[in-house]
Order: sequence, then structure tokens, then C-alpha cells
Amino acid sequence: MEFHKAKIVACKPQPGYKVWIRFDDGLEGEVDLNHLVGKGVFEAWNSIDFFNDVRVDPKSDTVAWGEDIDLDAYVLRQKIEAKKKSGQ
Repeated sequence: MEFHKAKIVACKPQPGYKVWIRFDDGLEGEVDLNHLVGKGVFEAWNSIDFFNDVRVDPKSDTVAWGEDIDLDAYVLRQKIEAKKKSGQ
């Protein structure tokens, strides 16, 4: 089994605390992050403007907000793959 680094190359905020993500191998999809809003460091997302400032961090190749929030690219990839398999 070959290991492939999960590298995010593009992202866009979507309504309802969702983020559209594209990986370097072409896989793309939307991830719902609504369940995290207001919890711990994600309290910053109570400002929708802050949430909408999502970007791809060039060092970690994942989505990030400000200096303190980034999400595991592998977990995001799994969520997108699971959603595609279930046909959602």
C-alpha cells in the first residue's frame, strides 16, 4: 500500500459552517464543520467573518484560520470520501 500525503490545494467557505476542499489528487467535496462552532478554540468561529477567512496553510497543506486553528487533512479527506461513498 502506497502512502499519499493528504495535501489540500484549495478551499472556500460555504454557508452553514461548511468548507469546500480540493486535494492535490483531484478529490474535492464539502465538509460540514457546524458541530465544532463555539467549542474551545472554535469559539472564534462565532464570528462568521473569521470563519469565512479560511485559507490553505502552505506549511501544513491543510485548511487554517488565523494562527491557532487548523484541521487534520486526513480527517477531512476521510469525511469527503465517506460522503461520496454514501452518495450524499
